Amino acid sequence: MSVRFITRTAILLALTVIFQSFRAPQLITGTLVNGMLLISAGYVGMWSGVIIGLFTPVLAFLFGIMKFPPMIPFIMVGNALYVLVFSGMRNKPVGMVLGSVVKFLWLSASVYYMLPLFGVKAPAVLVEMFTFPQLATAVMGGVLALLVLGLLKKSLVE
Repeated sequence: MSVRFITRTAILLALTVIFQSFRAPQLITGTLVNGMLLISAGYVGMWSGVIIGLFTPVLAFLFGIMKFPPMIPFIMVGNALYVLVFSGMRNKPVGMVLGSVVKFLWLSASVYYMLPLFGVKAPAVLVEMFTFPQLATAVMGGVLALLVLGLLKKSLVE
């Protein structure tokens, strides 16, 4: 890993943590965090987005934002899938939509089917949070990311 990669990833992670710390409604926070995952992947590289996606649920728990620790590994996987699908597609808008759907399906399956496999019953409010709002925030964050990445591409010279 280069110094440039580490520095940019750290700065983008710090911005993401700042967005999380606002404690805004899920629609706003989720959109901003998902946007940062794809901005990181698109600007720095796939592994930057994955790394940030692994840290965000842990930090949300440590800051008292996310209060259901059994969900942390499932969110980590969902974030990684979102970034990996986006990064793996040449057509970024299609990658963003597919990544959003994959993340939504993974998180929905997690609360409905996987948590019960481990003997954990998700509270109804958690089930509600990790189903369709996840699709909405992933798509809105993805649109935000595509706009920002387009602006960065036009304005920054490496």
